[in-house]
Amino acid sequence: MKRFTFILFLMLAGSVFSFSQQKSINVVVIGAHPDDADGKAGGTAIKLSEIGHNVLFVSLTNGDAGHQSMGGGALAKRRRAEAEEAGKRFGVTYKVLEYHDGELLATLDVRKEVIRIIREWDADIVVGHRPYDYHPDHRNAAIVLQDAAYLVIVPNVVSDTPPLKKNPLFLYAQDTFQKPYPFTPDIAIDISDVFDQKVYAMAAHESQYFEWLPWTESKNVPEGKKERMEWFKANRKRPITPAVRESLIKWYGKEKAEKVTDAEAFEICEYGYQPTEEEIRELFPMLK
Repeated sequence: MKRFTFILFLMLAGSVFSFSQQKSINVVVIGAHPDDADGKAGGTAIKLSEIGHNVLFVSLTNGDAGHQSMGGGALAKRRRAEAEEAGKRFGVTYKVLEYHDGELLATLDVRKEVIRIIREWDADIVVGHRPYDYHPDHRNAAIVLQDAAYLVIVPNVVSDTPPLKKNPLFLYAQDTFQKPYPFTPDIAIDISDVFDQKVYAMAAHESQYFEWLPWTESKNVPEGKKERMEWFKANRKRPITPAVRESLIKWYGKEKAEKVTDAEAFEICEYGYQPTEEEIRELFPMLK
């Protein structure tokens, strides 16, 4: 009996030890504006946060130009508050920097700030824009990310912040731009079960989704709260392309992939860590 009890104790202790060794996954999603990260990786962020991992959304600009009837400090203050509310709804930390909207450049100062953020968060995954985009802020945010992809491990670069011991996995978020080459969905995440929550969280950016963007696109927004959310949800529904569906089949199997109604896809940046399929499944536990 004593022998059995001792063996049982060792088994339980081993299980506790193994569990305690499991490192939380740290993710940084970097956008140019205080709503970019939400649309690019919001569903994935929710799923990771729900299982105890850490996600940081970063906006490189304060969004002080993104409105048709207000701007400057007043708009920046409003957009910061919207980002904070969105962060609560997503279950993530939201950080908004003070660079001006529409004036973001891939400068050394911005690069250093991004390197510090990635290091301080001890990032395992970093997600951002591709460098092919209609908005100059998006393009420059992508360049900053690419420039940081190797330098985050270099001790003598930004030496006031300890370097990472291992280069993170850098990912581009999905877009629809075709030149010089279209987006490649190396990883696809099923977000069907959290899509409604993602839309609800994104809706915290009222100045953007219900005022500014409809104004730029000459769209009319319904007045009723329920009707407005239904309209917004329909507008945020992203069609699953054949390439994304194929990626879903790779990661989930054909039977499950065919049932996916909403997904987020990511392309592996050529400048960051190049993971194996097994490592991708470790970094995205929902793929196991």
